Amino acid sequence: MPRLFTALEIPREQALSLSLLRGGLPGARWIDVENYHITLRFIGDVDFRTADEVVHWLDRIERPSFSVRLSGTGSFGSKKPHALWAGVPYVPELYALQGEIERICQRIGLGADPRKFTPHVTLARLRGSKLADVADYLSARGNFQTMPFKVNRFVLLSSRDSVGGGPYRVEEAFDLTDEDRYESLDMSDWQPATSMS
Repeated sequence: MPRLFTALEIPREQALSLSLLRGGLPGARWIDVENYHITLRFIGDVDFRTADEVVHWLDRIERPSFSVRLSGTGSFGSKKPHALWAGVPYVPELYALQGEIERICQRIGLGADPRKFTPHVTLARLRGSKLADVADYLSARGNFQTMPFKVNRFVLLSSRDSVGGGPYRVEEAFDLTDEDRYESLDMSDWQPATSMS
């Protein structure tokens, strides 16, 4: 069964900027540059019928393209840090896209995501890193930011059994529109899709 999640890809220029943040922290396992992404919604291990259902509805999303940038660094786990990240400043279109994906997932029977949506790019997983070392690392890199980049699509990624951090594979890509007007997907007449495989 595939382990799936939706995400935004990071362009090469911004990924190279992120790669300059690697190093300088004992206990950090750095994410490979090609695996940088912004998770929109973790879907999890699902059967192939559910995966087809997810693709069926994600393909009907009509949202405008938008621009984002990466800014600042931080960590998850205040007393025992377990991950480093680069932040994503608030963009209404990003939250609207994520919200629509969340509604679709719940409508087709997937449980609500228990975590609050906090857009970020994971830089490293931490194991045994000292709190003081993490604080020093973050204070030295707090001014990090990239040039804005255009988001023209979102993707459905799959991951293989691993500790985390990839490798990831693009299973499907869903284009965003350049139009100014769009409507939220109406699922009032929702019926299970037939298998697409």
